[in-house]
Amino acid sequence: MAEHRSMQRAALLDAARTLLSEGGTEALTFPALAERTGLARSSVYEYFRSRAAVVEELCEVDFPVWAAEVETAMGDEPTAEGKVEAYVRRQLALVGDRRHRAVVAISASELDAGAREKIRAAHGGLVAMIVEALADLGHEEPRLAAMLLQGVVDAAVRRIELGAAEHPDAITEAAVAMVLRGVRG
Repeated sequence: MAEHRSMQRAALLDAARTLLSEGGTEALTFPALAERTGLARSSVYEYFRSRAAVVEELCEVDFPVWAAEVETAMGDEPTAEGKVEAYVRRQLALVGDRRHRAVVAISASELDAGAREKIRAAHGGLVAMIVEALADLGHEEPRLAAMLLQGVVDAAVRRIELGAAEHPDAITEAAVAMVLRGVRG
């Protein structure tokens, strides 16, 4: 029974990812989740109390995967500057990932305070990954530098998601160049 519930929950999360990435916030409804998974709508409520709860769980499941991918990319680099570049490139490469597009599709304002705090904490953990590399590069305030660096990444993510006139690769290259010039001082 527990295995069946776990499989149903995973199917609901996968359906939520698809709905969010295909149609954004408006597409994530309990009737749509029920239709995608073959469950009765009332059954969806047995797993999640709200859309925010679905998104919160998506973040709890998917964010550690993204963070591990960024951390692995950074770990493959021998220099602090290489780690910074890998940090930016890997995050921007994840923009096209369906898991990333799904969570970004719902703005933080639609989530309850607890969900927003969990997302903020997860992002804080991501920013913390780059602090050491920035300290190694000689930044006097590496935590502040990391937060500013993440601001560049976030702006590039938004630009890519908007389907900007520039190709995603051009946005990535511009962000990497800007960050590397900035961290070199």
